[in-house]
Amino acid sequence: MKITFCGAAGTTTGSQHLIEVNGSKILLDCGLYQGRRDEAATRNREFLYNPEEIDAVVLSHAHIDHSGNLPNLTRNGFKGNIYSTFASRDLCQIMLGDSARIQTQETEWLNKRRIKKGLPELEPLYSELDAENCLRHFVNIGYERSIPIGDGVTLTFIDAGHILGSAQVILDIKRGTKKDRLLFSGDVGRGSNTLLNDPVVADDVDHLIMESTYGGREHELPTQANHLLSDIINRALERKGKIIIPAFAVERTQQLIYVLHELTESGQIPDVPIFVDSPLAVNATEIFRIHPECFNEEVYDFLFTKRNPFGFENLTMVRKVSESKKLNDVNGPAIIISASGMCEAGRVLHHLRNSVEDSKNTILFVGYCAEHTLGWKLRNREKKVNILGDSFRVRANIEILDSFSGHADRSELIDYFDAMGGKKENVFLVHGEPEQSEAMAKTLSGRHQGRIEVAKWKSTVEI
Repeated sequence: MKITFCGAAGTTTGSQHLIEVNGSKILLDCGLYQGRRDEAATRNREFLYNPEEIDAVVLSHAHIDHSGNLPNLTRNGFKGNIYSTFASRDLCQIMLGDSARIQTQETEWLNKRRIKKGLPELEPLYSELDAENCLRHFVNIGYERSIPIGDGVTLTFIDAGHILGSAQVILDIKRGTKKDRLLFSGDVGRGSNTLLNDPVVADDVDHLIMESTYGGREHELPTQANHLLSDIINRALERKGKIIIPAFAVERTQQLIYVLHELTESGQIPDVPIFVDSPLAVNATEIFRIHPECFNEEVYDFLFTKRNPFGFENLTMVRKVSESKKLNDVNGPAIIISASGMCEAGRVLHHLRNSVEDSKNTILFVGYCAEHTLGWKLRNREKKVNILGDSFRVRANIEILDSFSGHADRSELIDYFDAMGGKKENVFLVHGEPEQSEAMAKTLSGRHQGRIEVAKWKSTVEI
């Protein structure tokens, strides 16, 4: 068996891991690399394998850094099945189309500037039609249901507790008389999530591909820190400015809606206008309502015994571009939740352009931002940033609240690893910046006798 790390090795984006066993080539995830524009364009367009030779894709979850290059894969000749949970497929239906639209719009916007400078025009990575064609390859299975996907290879999904429909991938592999179990963690949730179930503990694991996003860091806050959110909001509202919250359209936005609903009902924050300005987030919220199988007991009961947990009186869902533009003219305090969470695309860029230089305003980050993204620069309080080609001074107040993080931190990853059954003979750490992955490797080496390696991009290991 061979494993080639084609993405999310030495970085947190572009998840792709190729398994070659029993004559089959199985790709775990096919995500977009997000980072510096030129580097991202090259990595996303140039696969490290021939898409026509891939027999199957197994998708851990719908986040774009795990699913976003699937339309490009099918566009370039992949003809096999894409296995996912039901919720992941439904989310991909809106997320991949949205990704294509954003690419098209951004390319058109950039090309106007490039034409003026006499530079050649760019092309989007894929179109909305490519995204729709990709969806025809999806095969959906529920948690804890096994299905053969290759010669001697059986797939089972178990809950990862990261986003709606997120899964840990179990591959039970039979090679002659030898049986192995390979587990790909996907992205591991923290547990005690506002909406979701805790990650399920896997048994009998022989080989592990594990994320290490926070391999050397502890979250400053527990998952339940709603009082701190109310404190930040109330301080910001005293300045009578806007609160801009860059948030992933899937999971983070729905968490925020649910918590803001609770804070408003309990009187911990005033009835300030709250806008969700992201068509993708609006559509994703509708999908959340039809997948109660992913909710924890509290939200499940809320949904069926009380009312809609994702809707309340002072919440406005914004779909139209014209309505989004009107938010620039809102007088007085308001909360605007907009995608993307890393500030690399989407309507949040326009809100940041209009807000970042005003000291009355607050930019609140509630999630991880990969290195070199605009969100990462703002989180690190750089004094100047470029937004859609123009330079801006950062005068707005920057706040960070990581209790909403969907990734397990160092201690939570150790607990996840320790609870897992099996020999874990081979452990490969992925989805982490180098210092984070190395820190986790050092920690695990001190408590486990198996092979522990930090995966290197483009490298191949044999088992």
